[in-house]
Amino acid sequence: MSLRVVGAGLGRTGTHSLKLALEQLLGGPCYHMVEVFGKPDSARTWEAAALGDPPDWEAFLADYRATVDWPAAAFWRGLSDAFPDAVVLLSTRSSAEAWWKSASDTIFSVLARPVAEDDTGGLIELSMVYAMLGNTFTPDWRQPEAAMAAYEAHNAAVRASVAPGRLVDWQPGDGWEPICSALGVDVPDEPFPHVNSTAEFRSFTGLDAAPA
Repeated sequence: MSLRVVGAGLGRTGTHSLKLALEQLLGGPCYHMVEVFGKPDSARTWEAAALGDPPDWEAFLADYRATVDWPAAAFWRGLSDAFPDAVVLLSTRSSAEAWWKSASDTIFSVLARPVAEDDTGGLIELSMVYAMLGNTFTPDWRQPEAAMAAYEAHNAAVRASVAPGRLVDWQPGDGWEPICSALGVDVPDEPFPHVNSTAEFRSFTGLDAAPA
């Protein structure tokens, strides 16, 4: 199995919905951050990549047909080189401000919560995320202006580096058509998936739970 889609869009750009859509279109699994949870060896591999020691991408992702979301999106250059026939899918929000609001209310809020010292898996995952954000995004990812600037710079780099015929520049409202056209597959006769809204994320992770 080989990747047919390299997702270059950062987290909170509709990536969980894209995961479901791509799995439906390609008939195989799509790598998303959820694949890392509960898998300390995988988290260590991504952390090593963030520190300059990437794995053999073809071997590491041999069971997947696509990638979306962090951590894979941080390594879109290496992945696009390793899989030269794959489409590069850049998912974005309507603006950097819209992206920051969503990321700040979800991912970055979760990262601000303490992790118990005996939660080995959680500490490994947290270490991976900190290494990834600090080394491939911006060390100042907690600061709105710096994070939004890094978001814009990331998207600009993808657009400048990927050949137009290979790049799919996509926002959640674009639905199936641009992706299906790039992959040469039929458009499904059903609505595009829409999951993991900010409200759903906060409910699932307990961010909105009343303090004990």
